Amino acid sequence: MIYLVMLAFAVGLGLPIAVLSAAIAQGKVGASAMEGIARQPEAAGRIQLAMIIALAFIESLVIYALLIFFLLQGKLPATADVLERLAGG
Repeated sequence: MIYLVMLAFAVGLGLPIAVLSAAIAQGKVGASAMEGIARQPEAAGRIQLAMIIALAFIESLVIYALLIFFLLQGKLPATADVLERLAGG
């Protein structure tokens, strides 16, 4: 039973934590890129390229988290089955 509780906990909180972490990271990447461009406008092209690559890596981690979310969600039992098991029958 503890397995099902932990699985539901992971499914319920795993994706929001990944999304919030990625949003913070993307904000930091964008802010750092804008600061770099402001300091060296002649390097804007290289900074933008590095920023886009970093954003793609960050977004790929969120996509992996979404994939894991759907895989784990498929492993959860139906609510009626859990309630029946808790009732002892």
